[in-house]
Amino acid sequence: MKQIALAITLLTAQLMLFSFTSTKEVTKHTLTVKVSDLRNSKGVVQFTLYNKEGSIPDEDYENYYRQLNAKITNKTSIIKFHNLPKGKYAINILHDENKNGIIEKGWIFPIEGIGFSNFNSIGFSNRPSFKKASFYLGKNFTKTVKIIYM
Repeated sequence: MKQIALAITLLTAQLMLFSFTSTKEVTKHTLTVKVSDLRNSKGVVQFTLYNKEGSIPDEDYENYYRQLNAKITNKTSIIKFHNLPKGKYAINILHDENKNGIIEKGWIFPIEGIGFSNFNSIGFSNRPSFKKASFYLGKNFTKTVKIIYM
């Protein structure tokens, strides 16, 4: 009888201890990124996701959070970033026509298509930054990014 009472007491104590322990759930989201109006269907589209202030510009792709490549079908490409915590993100895309993962440049400007979230044009007076390109992700979301050929 004493053993049963001791087992019940221990079980009750464990249940009380676990009920006071905070188990904060982190909700994860999916970000779908779409680009269309590519000039051709050659190569791949490199989708680069950033989550830190100061991470853009990043011409050598050293400061990103996640990076994925997707095939091109009918001058359109779509990718999904899964299991993202809520927060601020920015997207950079590269129409990597020769599949080398590098932004090919002419004298100054890229010769392959590039794009950033929240940007419709890029130039000396409109340079990308994380602050300008970022958006808040708090639920599953689809973001369309405009491709820019210079």
